Amino acid sequence: MNIEAIAPNLTLAADGIWYSSEQEAVSYPAEGNDDCFAVEDRSFWFRHRNRCIASVVASFPPPGVIFDVGGGNGFVSMGLRQAGFDVALVEPGPTGARNAKRRGLETVICATTDTAGVKQGSVPAIGLFDVVEHIADADEFLKSIRSLLVSGGMVYATVPAFDFLWSREDVDAGHVRRYTLDRIRNALGRAGLEVLFASYIFRVLPLPIFLIRSLPYRLGIAKAKRSAAEIERHHVAPGAFVARSISAIFDPEVRNLEARKPMRFGGSCLVVARAP
Repeated sequence: MNIEAIAPNLTLAADGIWYSSEQEAVSYPAEGNDDCFAVEDRSFWFRHRNRCIASVVASFPPPGVIFDVGGGNGFVSMGLRQAGFDVALVEPGPTGARNAKRRGLETVICATTDTAGVKQGSVPAIGLFDVVEHIADADEFLKSIRSLLVSGGMVYATVPAFDFLWSREDVDAGHVRRYTLDRIRNALGRAGLEVLFASYIFRVLPLPIFLIRSLPYRLGIAKAKRSAAEIERHHVAPGAFVARSISAIFDPEVRNLEARKPMRFGGSCLVVARAP
């Protein structure tokens, strides 16, 4: 892949990462990538999201390299690469870019699509995995994403679901909004993208999220930002039995996605769209 032909504002540094000379502010906490990096490999949530993403990408394959925009530490990129897809990580945070390189990803770009100077009509596919909810003007952002795609280029995206699940964790993560399937479909449609598939995932999570996070936030009794120990406790199964039980709960979701059967409720939305 000729990165310089697609994104001429980049320079390859000695650490093997492509950098832009410009920086652009993003709505994401400075420590966010390190917090995620500490738990991603052991987290049932991150692992299941990867399986769901890989399933729909296999069902709706890209016509070339997937640019994982805002891809953080490269956990999704690595999962897609292990599933047999070519991936380039585009992450504006230096910490995330360095963590992704440590994971072994070959193509890591420390920039946004704007500061990298990505050319219009040059990208085969773009992943936006828990990214759009951070963007204040999501319509303009998605239009810019659409402009980068080749004809027939694909967009794969996940976003958190349902306003009633809003909590302190959304505030701390720099979220601007949550979505329903209709809301994200409409946003993609306004950007000129054709939605091919849309489903909720994490079907069992809304109730515990509401009780443990959203309700205390609404009552004004939510704790301050979670500690590293609390983050780990919420993401890592305590023992093999619990891990097997979680797998048994989530495995049917993957089978539904493989069969292209959308699910009607869940903690996140997963969508696939195409540029005409």
